[in-house]
Amino acid sequence: MKFRKYLLLLVIAAITMIVAACGTEKNQSENSNATELEGSVVIDGSGTVYPLMAKIAEEYMINEQENVSVEVSRAGTSAGFKKFLVENGTDFNDASRQIKDEEAAEADALGIEVKELKVALDGLTFVINKENDWAKELTPEQLIAIFKADGGVKKWSDINPEWPDEDIKPMGPNENHGTYEFFYENVLEKQDLADTVNLQQDYSTLVNLVAEDKNGIAFFGFGYYVNNTDKLQAVHVDFGNGPVEPSLDTIAEDGDYADFTRPVFTYLNVNHAADKPQVLDYAVYLMNNVNNFAGETGFAPIPEAEVEENIEFLNGLTK
Repeated sequence: MKFRKYLLLLVIAAITMIVAACGTEKNQSENSNATELEGSVVIDGSGTVYPLMAKIAEEYMINEQENVSVEVSRAGTSAGFKKFLVENGTDFNDASRQIKDEEAAEADALGIEVKELKVALDGLTFVINKENDWAKELTPEQLIAIFKADGGVKKWSDINPEWPDEDIKPMGPNENHGTYEFFYENVLEKQDLADTVNLQQDYSTLVNLVAEDKNGIAFFGFGYYVNNTDKLQAVHVDFGNGPVEPSLDTIAEDGDYADFTRPVFTYLNVNHAADKPQVLDYAVYLMNNVNNFAGETGFAPIPEAEVEENIEFLNGLTK
């Protein structure tokens, strides 16, 4: 009799455990489903910022929200703002410069609330052909003279008579890109570009052009150089205290490469973030992870205090 009573207790205990487990699994499933999102997040803009945003988007879709499609394009900063500042425009615009006053005014006119999210630090990098063994170190003044209309430099020998008496082939990104605008406004200080500067839309085209021309020299973001070190070499820039190589150690707003360091951004349509849960979720994921992926895509990280400030803002948008 005692054995039967003991057996009955064991059966009851087993049933209780199974019911509890099922309840736990149900709760876990419900909790999981509560965080599952779907839909799309549309991003365009800077070609410089593209590798960083594309990497984070890939990680988000694989590890965070597999039913959300994050579409990242690279029309260029200025071209991207034209797609961002329209009714039903893109959700984010990546930018290698800050939004202009006229773009901010356009956003106000359209009733679009825009949030600037600083995502990384980039170093403007000048690259030359692998066979160029004379122009490995240049000053900012020499670089400006190469690209400026009245710089008085057409050949390498114009910089140093011991260098080749051959035409320099300067190149860079075109006006669609924030990198062009940063160079024109901050480095050239809005002086005219030389007619000989070959401006291109595609960064990969610039990489190939310099790689194929011994006299080529181009400028773009550090990330495009660091991913093509087999084809190019970076000019070490002497800002007055000896030549500095652009690197993740020197690219900083208060570092050795500070004169050619710039912040890069993505701009969020706050209206979309408020209306579309997947857009806000991606924005939070982006800021929580941006410093984890900055280095591997050719950017220096931003201070954690700035990350936390942006996350606090985004969390405040949660309904």
